[in-house]
Amino acid sequence: MTNGDLDKEFEEAVARVNAHKEPFPADTLLKLYAYYKKATNDYGRPRSREALINAFKTNALFQVKNLTEEEAKRRYIDLVDKYFLYRE
Repeated sequence: MTNGDLDKEFEEAVARVNAHKEPFPADTLLKLYAYYKKATNDYGRPRSREALINAFKTNALFQVKNLTEEEAKRRYIDLVDKYFLYRE
């Protein structure tokens, strides 16, 4: 898979997530958050109003710190595909 193909597939997965109207399970949402942040090279601090939510987000980011951007994109895509496998 070329970088262009990976980027396109990643953007499609992001669009699927953004279009989904039902809430995601918390563990899935945290993984999506961390993979997305790593994949897009966005190292900004979590900005929730709740300190506990920021702690969970920070922990999720810490868990993906050794991934490359490409690996984070692949894991995001795989997680989205697995989540929606039985929902559509």
